[in-house]
Amino acid sequence: MAKLQGEDAWLAIARILRPRGRRGEVVADLLTDFPERFANLKRAFLENVEAGPQPVEIAEAWWHQGRLILRFAGVDSINQAERLRGRLLLIPRRERVPLGENRYYLWELIGCDVLCRGGKTRLGKVTDVEPTGGVELLRVQADVPGSPEPVELLIPFAQEICSEIDVGSRRIIIDPPEGLLDLNEERNA
Repeated sequence: MAKLQGEDAWLAIARILRPRGRRGEVVADLLTDFPERFANLKRAFLENVEAGPQPVEIAEAWWHQGRLILRFAGVDSINQAERLRGRLLLIPRRERVPLGENRYYLWELIGCDVLCRGGKTRLGKVTDVEPTGGVELLRVQADVPGSPEPVELLIPFAQEICSEIDVGSRRIIIDPPEGLLDLNEERNA
């Protein structure tokens, strides 16, 4: 397997919370929208800040009272499990679950250029995606020549506004309703 470099090469799918039981099992917090992946997942990687992600064999994975329980090959005691506390369970980004048409991982949107109507006017670059409980907001670092402070635009990530999304080409074309960009100007004033 080719060695993956950089944090962008990995996706965290769980965080180890604490040991459970006497045989080295751990309780993990789920960090993926696809919990079914654990039914067949046999190999993953444990976060290791000094040496980079370390491969780990998942001997068992099951659910107990709504929590994910994991047992790793070679981790057979409470003490060994305790050393895993707080570490992330990672998979290579290329192993992510494919999404359907017009569906995107939020992290795929970060770094995309945002262009206005027809793709001719560049507004800026997506720096973050803010969940709101409804429609997510794209945080866009706007291109404002001569501005002493960075200008941030908030663009609802709605199909009616974000008319074309091409994460492969790293661009989002928006068709903002009348007044949306004016609201952002007022917010930044």
